[in-house]
Amino acid sequence: MAFEGKNLVGVDIGTSSVKVVQVRESGKGVHLLKYGAEPLPPQSLVDGHVMNSGAVVDALRKLFKDLRIGQKEVALAIAGNSVIIKKLNLPLMKQEELEEQIQWEAEQHIPYDISEVEIDYNVLGQNAEAGQMDVLLVAAKKDQIQDIIEVAKEAKLRPVVVDIAAFVLQNTYELNYGFNPGETIALINVGAEVTTVNIVHGNMPQFTRDISNGGNSITEEIQKQLQVSFDEAEAYKAGGDLNSHEVIPQEVNGIITSVVDALAGEIQRSLDFYMATTNRGEVERIFVTGGTAKIPYLRVAIERRSRMPVELMDPFRRVHFDERQFRADALRSQAPQATIGLGLALRKQKERI
Repeated sequence: MAFEGKNLVGVDIGTSSVKVVQVRESGKGVHLLKYGAEPLPPQSLVDGHVMNSGAVVDALRKLFKDLRIGQKEVALAIAGNSVIIKKLNLPLMKQEELEEQIQWEAEQHIPYDISEVEIDYNVLGQNAEAGQMDVLLVAAKKDQIQDIIEVAKEAKLRPVVVDIAAFVLQNTYELNYGFNPGETIALINVGAEVTTVNIVHGNMPQFTRDISNGGNSITEEIQKQLQVSFDEAEAYKAGGDLNSHEVIPQEVNGIITSVVDALAGEIQRSLDFYMATTNRGEVERIFVTGGTAKIPYLRVAIERRSRMPVELMDPFRRVHFDERQFRADALRSQAPQATIGLGLALRKQKERI
């Protein structure tokens, strides 16, 4: 293919907005060429499924036009309950045997008809002495993959890669921080509707989970308790009303605190489950990202429950950019929501899924 070796354009179609990232890799590192975000109406995506394709297509066309991106080859990501990721411990076997075994394992572990899902796998490691191997089984519903591919095609784009959000998160972290052998970290992306948890030991994913909870829960609770519109509730959540001269109701902080505490509890249950079922060592550090990660109390709540350091991941930490093109302060403020898009923009090769 003509574009082989060239970075794809990262397209993150989220619940609340579409983000587009274009980079160029060289011997001097990764250079940010284009970045933009376009909001989506509520309910445009529900649990990873496109419900308002017109709005998504319009947002994609507007972004590519406004950002003047001529390249059409894109990488996309999926997340949500339709994505199943399981770590399997299997006897050592040859590649051909593993191909057959994976089909059998998929039928045992995936709660959908096998004909409805795309299956992929990756060998994480082998223990010759014990005669065992760790394999990561990944499955995603075909209709969800098709949904996201179709809207990209309708926007005159060419989907080349469909990746899993949890692994994309890992790509961005690796670029900006690097993995230390023997260290276990948790990467948490808190979006509008889905929170993705990926626990990584060394540079290998050990546990992943998508939690159906995110920033929209805060917005919905503000709407419900204060009887305001979705847009007003979003503005209150972000720390400022639609009209800047209006005072934010004092109840807002209490609502945010309550909902964020519940989300932090769900995240902690994932960490507890991992620690109870692994011999890889305890999680030592937690990094959070995603649009909702900008709410300071979220990091405080996770840190209080986990009793370990929680940092805001900076997806542009080691990314070069032209300060004549991008205002550094504006880019930093938008950085948390760019994490998935950047991870996708680092992709070049086609995946099996």
